[in-house]
Amino acid sequence: MLEKLLRKTPSNTNIKKKKVFGKEAPDEIKELWSKCNKCGNLIYRDDVRANFYACPKCGGYFRLRAGRRLKMIVDRGSFEMWDDEMGTKNPLDFGGYEDKLKANQKKTGMNEAVVTGKAKINGEPTAIGIIDARFLMGSMGYVVGEKITRAIERATAEKLPVILFCCSGGARMQEGIVSLMQMTKTSAALKRHSDAGLLYISILTDPTTGGVTASFAMLGDIILAEPKALIGFAGPRVIESTIRQKLPDGFQRSEFLLEHGFIDRIVERSEMKKVLSDLIAMYKKSKPKMAKCKEYVAREQGEVAKAKKNKKATKPTSAWEVVERSRSNDRLTALEYIEGIFTNFIEFHGDRYCKDDKAIVGGVAMLGDVPVTVIGQQKGHNTKENVLRNFGMPSPDGYRKALRLMKQAEKFKRPVICLVDTPGAFCGLEAEERGQGRAIADNLYEMSALKTPILSIVIGEGGSGGALAMATSDEVWIMENAIYSILSPEGFASILWKDSKRANEAAEVMKITAKDLKELGIVEKIIPENIPACEENKDILCHELKREIQDFVLKYEAMTAKQLTEERYSRFRNM
Repeated sequence: MLEKLLRKTPSNTNIKKKKVFGKEAPDEIKELWSKCNKCGNLIYRDDVRANFYACPKCGGYFRLRAGRRLKMIVDRGSFEMWDDEMGTKNPLDFGGYEDKLKANQKKTGMNEAVVTGKAKINGEPTAIGIIDARFLMGSMGYVVGEKITRAIERATAEKLPVILFCCSGGARMQEGIVSLMQMTKTSAALKRHSDAGLLYISILTDPTTGGVTASFAMLGDIILAEPKALIGFAGPRVIESTIRQKLPDGFQRSEFLLEHGFIDRIVERSEMKKVLSDLIAMYKKSKPKMAKCKEYVAREQGEVAKAKKNKKATKPTSAWEVVERSRSNDRLTALEYIEGIFTNFIEFHGDRYCKDDKAIVGGVAMLGDVPVTVIGQQKGHNTKENVLRNFGMPSPDGYRKALRLMKQAEKFKRPVICLVDTPGAFCGLEAEERGQGRAIADNLYEMSALKTPILSIVIGEGGSGGALAMATSDEVWIMENAIYSILSPEGFASILWKDSKRANEAAEVMKITAKDLKELGIVEKIIPENIPACEENKDILCHELKREIQDFVLKYEAMTAKQLTEERYSRFRNM
């Protein structure tokens, strides 16, 4: 079917030959060379093809026709086309529309602006749809909406993930209100697909605008984008003509959307096939393989015992010393634990509302053979890194990102592992404007009843509600040199004694060390540190934590959702 689609395509390139050098240029030159419409440089066509249809000089992407996209993404010979002969309609009897459709069909070799079907990507089966901008700018009329909806419905029935490559100017004006209704139809089909616990990946390419953006393009469990793609509801020209203002450089491009929390990540074409196959494989529902897990745990126990030899313990002499160790710039961060404990970590970004908060990192990873969602509050090792991560103090956007990933984990029945390390939630003006208190409250509310196992590990500072918003869990563990408190010792001393200089005294009375917290029943487990957690003992600690987390997953995956949420409720009810 893929070969059939490629044969339908009349030309070998998506760059108009006659306009490159002018009509007087020899045909042989036109065939071999072109001009990049982004940087203006002359480029050799074979180099463009070898570079995934990107300019080898500036990296700018050329738009891809559906056949080429399929050839890049799906396994050879695996594509089965769906609904190819669906007839076009003219619901408003719009003058000249049928002639326009016929002209586009002849030009592109396609019956409509979207190709749908079933294929394999590195052996992983999926339903796939690709919109081709050559056909009326990929606009969504009745047939486009109907083909996408049918593909989603069939994928739901066959329990397949759905991948849609979006490239569209929006709703199709010639079909008026009928085109508008396709937004609801496709969205409703995706809701049923989601309720069936199935994965939907949306890939935004240049351009993705209008009604497509306001419907299926932005509803993915995972939203990927190609670099520098134009993505927005209203196009730049519409916005500029409406508000009479010049838009900033990079506005509505993929990078802008990533920064503002609307997409998960930007993926180069050269990486797209692997990223998609990895995601599909990871998102398959997977229960721990008990025998393998037990074998793994036994092996890890032996490695940890061996690694612990010849290490001398350096126990703290006071609670304040523990506070200082928990804040040390040398202390292991969330990303370092993620790197040492898990494999195949794929980071996702954004809260889908406003921003991507870099104080919280999260995504999917493998724990042995088990897919998990892992989320961490991230600090830095130096001033530059700490400024980037806001010193580990999350904003509302970070908590919303964390909750989005947890709800996704619930849908796909993946355990959630949270790594807590924050002096507290960010208390700046903009955090209050965006609803810091409500964001934390929403996390407590939703996590209390999340129908998948949640484990939280305090790896450094566990400060106030900012930490609790990631620690409403089935179990809370703490590293031996970490703290968990109502607020900082400095704040405690300032409020109660009007003297922040008495912080070391406050640390003693607050009961914030691992030993105190275990005795109070606040934490279930203390992870020992023979020396304070740092690069030197990273491997030892990660081996130990990996083994312990495996035990946790084995225990809690055996419970029903009702048992899980009842026990979690009882845990906090009894405090």
